[in-house]
Amino acid sequence: MVILTLNCGSSSAKYQVYDWTNKDVLCVGIVERIGLEYSTIEQKSAGKETYEAKFSSPTHKEAIELVLKMLVDEKYGCIGSLSEIGAVGHRVLHGGEMFKKSTLVTDKVVEDLKKIIPLGPLHMPANIMGIEAARKLMPDVPQAIVMDTAWHQTMPEESYMYAVPYEWYTKYNVRRYGFHGTSHLYCAKRAAVLLGKENKDTNIIILHIGNGASACAVKNGVCIDTSMGLTPLEGLVMGTRSGDIDPAIIPYICANTGLSVQEMDTYLNKKSGLVGLCGMSDRRDVHDAADKGNEMAKLCIKMEGHRIKKYIGAYAALLGKVDAIVFTAGVGEMGDHIRKASCEGLEGLGIELDLEKNKLSHCRNAETVISKDTSPVKIFVIPTDEELVMTEDAYALMNGTYDVHTNFHYTFEDPSYVNKARARGLEANLRKTPELSRIIATPPKKG
Repeated sequence: MVILTLNCGSSSAKYQVYDWTNKDVLCVGIVERIGLEYSTIEQKSAGKETYEAKFSSPTHKEAIELVLKMLVDEKYGCIGSLSEIGAVGHRVLHGGEMFKKSTLVTDKVVEDLKKIIPLGPLHMPANIMGIEAARKLMPDVPQAIVMDTAWHQTMPEESYMYAVPYEWYTKYNVRRYGFHGTSHLYCAKRAAVLLGKENKDTNIIILHIGNGASACAVKNGVCIDTSMGLTPLEGLVMGTRSGDIDPAIIPYICANTGLSVQEMDTYLNKKSGLVGLCGMSDRRDVHDAADKGNEMAKLCIKMEGHRIKKYIGAYAALLGKVDAIVFTAGVGEMGDHIRKASCEGLEGLGIELDLEKNKLSHCRNAETVISKDTSPVKIFVIPTDEELVMTEDAYALMNGTYDVHTNFHYTFEDPSYVNKARARGLEANLRKTPELSRIIATPPKKG
């Protein structure tokens, strides 16, 4: 039996097929430019050529129709029949106050998700379209939703409430929700394994840094605070999002420029962050420009590191004792310059970065440790695996064995867990960079 996971964005649909029996990834793919003049698909099935094509996809329905067709394609596919799909897991941005853990999809669930659209107007409509399309095309297959906000439901009131009129919370659900939850969950569980500790005994700070970025404070194995808020706009400096700003900037700029509320929202979400400062949102471009002397690019790196340091310090104060710092997501996994800017100077907190190890850690197929051997706080780079969390939740929901993460055991919590696809990729990485082997993180031996 296989599990299909779908992550539908406003104009894209990422997907993965996972062989539950053999615990291995069979296929990954993405459809982009949905709703535009033409759409594109890229699919890679294990042991086969990559399939790339352009096609017409006015809505997510046509996109998912093609995905299902290609999964069983004789040349490029990964399964013999759609009947092999036992469940589908959907990533959903926002669960609001309604959905505090993953759940099976019903007609009522879909209607309730539509009520939450105002909390995530950029992402939720696409998430829902993907769910509806998949249900129509596979009506007999159990389908599950996995919310980005669910992991953060353990935050106490003093963390998730804002100091604004209380009726904004009671009437309009204004509170901190947090995002990147599936990534934070995966990394928290894996960090506990690498530390050789039980989840309930683990205090860590997770830094999920991609185009969007968020920090998460994990105390005794659960989230107690996170940087993103009502929406994914709050917190760290991001590719196109401002992160934390003085709220008074908004009416000040609107008064001086005539920008509408909607236009201001667009500026803060799509024209701020790194792209607003230096015109580039990709950290690789920013890094290259900084190396060539671009002063604004240099400032961007300093600002991003400065903001991350502030959150590390704040969360260290909340946790009292920190076992590990975890970097994850595209930039966190590959951007050694951002990790360096974030950790240098934190020796007083017991965080000691090894510059040579940090430079060497440039691989998405291995969990690495980049702290000095003498560092009281470990610094890990853990490639995230949100799809695996979605897969396991969907499978457990289908079988009636699912529960909130504090009462549920994921396969990747076992010290012996191996991601087979990444293990194959790591072999190639080690042939190219043998010295990578000395920074690979492994669970401590018991006894």
